Amino acid sequence: MAWIILIIAGLFEVGWAVGLKFTEGFTRLVPTGLTLLSMIVSLGLLGIALRTLPLGTAYAIWTGVGTVGTAILGVVLFGEPAQAMRIVCIGLIVAGIVGLKLVTP
Repeated sequence: MAWIILIIAGLFEVGWAVGLKFTEGFTRLVPTGLTLLSMIVSLGLLGIALRTLPLGTAYAIWTGVGTVGTAILGVVLFGEPAQAMRIVCIGLIVAGIVGLKLVTP
């Protein structure tokens, strides 16, 4: 269950990272509120997952999920470049996440 909570926490991290773009420097009320809510939920779920998962593993996966999700949405939503080397590097992050899952009880 902790792994599921951790992945959800990572998805909320994506939400607040992307949400920052929509706040326009925290000048837009609704996007700012949703971004702050995503931050709180993400950190809260990470804290819950840390009850049973090792800190280094959980933090690496949380940030990895956030990084990969944010990079993908940057390409899809904001037209950021999808260069081959960038895709390879994102794949390496995913491989690291999977590897950590495989070696952590």
